Amino acid sequence: MATFTKSDGLQGAEFVDADLRGARFVGADLSGVVMRGVDVQGVDIDAPWLFDGESFLRVNGVDVVPLVEAELNRRFPGRAGRRAADPDGLRAAWATLERTWAATLERVATMPAGTVDVSVAGEWSFAQTLRHLVLATDVWLGRAILEIDQPFHSIGLTGPGAEDDGLDLSIFTTVAPSYAEVREARAGRVAMVRDFLATVTSDELAATRKNPWAPTTEESTLSCLHVILEEEWEHHRYAVRDLDAIEATSDA
Repeated sequence: MATFTKSDGLQGAEFVDADLRGARFVGADLSGVVMRGVDVQGVDIDAPWLFDGESFLRVNGVDVVPLVEAELNRRFPGRAGRRAADPDGLRAAWATLERTWAATLERVATMPAGTVDVSVAGEWSFAQTLRHLVLATDVWLGRAILEIDQPFHSIGLTGPGAEDDGLDLSIFTTVAPSYAEVREARAGRVAMVRDFLATVTSDELAATRKNPWAPTTEESTLSCLHVILEEEWEHHRYAVRDLDAIEATSDA
């Protein structure tokens, strides 16, 4: 099986009558790709940046982004609140998220032992997902909003290319923590967001901060909070997707 990496120059490439059945694209930039007369039966696309307000994805001339957005909001009640723009709306949005995650944690507790460490198709396990959300909170609340010099919990899980974002990877543990330790760290970060939102004002939401990945770029406190909410809902969607797959396998 051929493998193409970031170093391969495929921009503007043309595939004519090519057999791409079963191909897998991970972290690939497919923006502006045009497909004509293609067979897309069984294609599974996951694009977390589909809803940035400027994107479109046309299938047979129809922009399906609004349809996907509406369906995800239906499947995940409260998801639409991730773009709340005032203190009360943000507090309500976070409370809904807490209830949503609490229900998912209860679901996991009823599943077979070891479920939290199962990886589906190479994706993060449930425990790893919680670890990544610890990191997301540390980056966008601790580092960006609160401007803490070293806000990172050692169990935070980074993604590929973290060193390119200026993270000191020596901060993070190389030994997988126990699920109890993950739950404890995650609960602490959830409380941090809750406590911050409890007293935040409209003026504070409008205050500017440095983008944690691009310090020369300014962000508002509100935009940083929106990133946290987006991370929470997207990773909850991934977690539920994989839990469904785990249950389906065990029931087969």
